[in-house]
Amino acid sequence: MMDNQWRGKKVAFLGDSVTDAAHIGTTRNYWQYLADFLGLEPLVYGLNGWRWNGVKTQAEKLFAEHGDAADAIVVFMGTNDYNSGTPLGEWYDVRDESVNSHGQIVTRPRRSFRMDESTLRGCINIGMKYLKEHFPRRQIILLTMLHRGFAEFGGTNVQPDESFPNDIGLYVEEYVKVVKEAGNVWSVPVIDLNALAGLNPNLDVHAGYFHDAATDRLHPSAAGHERIARTLMYQMLALPAGF
Repeated sequence: MMDNQWRGKKVAFLGDSVTDAAHIGTTRNYWQYLADFLGLEPLVYGLNGWRWNGVKTQAEKLFAEHGDAADAIVVFMGTNDYNSGTPLGEWYDVRDESVNSHGQIVTRPRRSFRMDESTLRGCINIGMKYLKEHFPRRQIILLTMLHRGFAEFGGTNVQPDESFPNDIGLYVEEYVKVVKEAGNVWSVPVIDLNALAGLNPNLDVHAGYFHDAATDRLHPSAAGHERIARTLMYQMLALPAGF
């Protein structure tokens, strides 16, 4: 542990199975390694299988239990949106309105956030609006999803690797791009783990970074989580831990 701005800070982690405290496919999660590396106190709300439509629910639970006492909030979502074929949608609705521009009343198109629970961009808008309104003085960081390998969990729960598109014909990088766009739309930092973590489950030499080479190259192993945490550590050291 080094002296740094994150030491002693309460950091909430919202997300899916990779964040879940049940340790899906691993003995330790990335947020535990971050606690070791940076000395932060993790508040964990991630749940297996959840998508961006659950971010507001997880944030509501955080607020109910801690108010705005968390110094920062990390959101690690999106892989299940890809797997379930969530449509990408649009960030904004647009309608004409009158506005005073340089002393004259003119009609111009005005955009507003589209709160559409059926699309990824709409769900991000819903989740981010809640986070921004309830934690206005807190650091909020988005993480892009990891690359996806093959996974077979029994029955019909068989998930192809990312060399195939999902059920609506989109590849995983389209979902990564949307999360990166959200950084500009909502003015929050995005750590691009898809690029920076260096994990490629579809290379056999990286199979050890995932739970099971034959049946689960989706969930990182403890070694994968440690690599994620080391990547996050250096990125987070460049960001304020609070305001």
